[in-house]
Amino acid sequence: MLYLAEVQKQKGGLLSGSSKTELKLLACQRTDQNWSTVSEEVIAAEEASKLNDGALVLVELTPNRQVQRIQEAGRPLVNILQNFSRQLEKYKLKEDEIDQWKESLTFQAQELNRREMDMEARLEQLHEMEDEFQRLEAQKQEVDTSREQIDQLQGEIERNRQELEGAWEHLRGEQRRLEERLQEGNVLDASQSQAMSELLDRLSTRIAPTETVREHLHLAVELIEKQQATLNPHWQNLEQQKTLVNQKQEEADKLAQTYSDRQNSLKQAQDSLQQQTAQLKVNTASLVGKEEHIRIVKEQLQSQEALYQQINSLAATSGNVMPNQKVDVQALEKMPLDELQKIIQDLTDKLGIDSSFVHDQEQELTYKQQTIDELQQKINQASEQDLVNLQMELADEQDLYQMLNQTLVGQRRNLLARQKLIQQHQNILLKRQGQPVANTEEDNSVDFSPLLLQIETQRQKQSQELQQLEREIEQMRSAIELDQGMIDNQAHDLEEKQQELKTIESDLLSLKTATAECWSRINLYQEALQPIQDCVDELRQKLQGIGESLAQVQETGDYQLQTIAEIRQTINSFLCQPELLAS
Repeated sequence: MLYLAEVQKQKGGLLSGSSKTELKLLACQRTDQNWSTVSEEVIAAEEASKLNDGALVLVELTPNRQVQRIQEAGRPLVNILQNFSRQLEKYKLKEDEIDQWKESLTFQAQELNRREMDMEARLEQLHEMEDEFQRLEAQKQEVDTSREQIDQLQGEIERNRQELEGAWEHLRGEQRRLEERLQEGNVLDASQSQAMSELLDRLSTRIAPTETVREHLHLAVELIEKQQATLNPHWQNLEQQKTLVNQKQEEADKLAQTYSDRQNSLKQAQDSLQQQTAQLKVNTASLVGKEEHIRIVKEQLQSQEALYQQINSLAATSGNVMPNQKVDVQALEKMPLDELQKIIQDLTDKLGIDSSFVHDQEQELTYKQQTIDELQQKINQASEQDLVNLQMELADEQDLYQMLNQTLVGQRRNLLARQKLIQQHQNILLKRQGQPVANTEEDNSVDFSPLLLQIETQRQKQSQELQQLEREIEQMRSAIELDQGMIDNQAHDLEEKQQELKTIESDLLSLKTATAECWSRINLYQEALQPIQDCVDELRQKLQGIGESLAQVQETGDYQLQTIAEIRQTINSFLCQPELLAS
């Protein structure tokens, strides 16, 4: 199991002069991305004696708490922190998506609430219209009742008129007979005079009374005026609603024009965004081409670096690599043999420690290569959603691999130089001990410096080309980022315009629907009011006609009474003349 530990060195006493190296366990790896703290356990680990006190290391322990492998924790901790940063970025993106969904759901809930309120308002208007229709129906029934009463009055007046005309005709007949008798010279006797008076009295009583009819007529007129007074507020309300609906219609026309203008503006913005997006794709493709070129140049540089290191290593093994320290041959030849052997032993021990460290680094390099291979396999099988993160992780691992490999190149060269230094010391020791010394430098010495110089020159040339490409790529990336930022801003503005256009469209549809409903209510209202108004106007005209007929009847009755009085006076004058009676 893998642990994160801290190196602790405890110095020994003055007599022993030795030190004890221990590892203090800090955390334990549960899964690839999960670490948990552990109790501060301390285990002995002499393998970490070459590390500094307080250094952080990653240590693998066997089930019986034995150290299996130790490596420095610097780079792995950097990788863990990078993975943690990527996870934070993913969580942040998810939180942004959740916030956008929340805003969308809030807007939808507000829109549903608004529509629900509109539906409630329309239901209330429908209820008010039903109540209004019921009132209008009641008024219509009242008008129908008034019409029946007026018809009855017209029938009664017609009957009275007919009776009056009959009595009038009878009176005219009597008057004609009287005139005939007077022309013949016949004189009325007392009985005839009495009969004539009774006939005149009966005729005067047969004149139709108009006061009762006039009272009914006035009541009918008052009822009609009352009905008209009831209808007048409805007509005023109808006119007000027509004014309001005309205003709504004008508002709908203006909103429709605004919608058309915004739609044209949105179309232009979409066209511009498509052009910029196409240009961005072209620039991105050019950037990908240059990145591919720079990748090839880097591979060439890596190949040249590997070739350079191989030739350098070959030069070192063939005797061209010089030790870091110059050997003072005269001093070594004069030095006591014990001291010379001790120097050789110290150099050999230090070489062993460095070789062990280089070996550990080479194992770490092997682990890095295995990690790269595993990531490459995951990329080959990964989905599009995880591909970007895996590629970023692969790039980081490859960078770490290159850094570690370059470090190992210099360390291997230093090991060869130290081996050369030790070989020189051993040759001097063997020579002083009288033993034969094998001379391999003259036979195997090959001058690789011209080839190394040519490789180095080519490397510098390609490095300059690489730097130029990197500058161009950086400029292109900056331009692409700027264009992407502008496109993102335009896309955001476009989204806002689309949302605004949807809002205007929704408002326009609601306004058109409300205007159509208002016109429907107005038409229905007018269809309900107009028949009642026509009926009231018709009844008013009939009542005016009845009033005029009643006036004519009254005038005729007065004329008849006047005529009856004149006849009565004439008859009385005949009765008062004795000569007429005697004759």
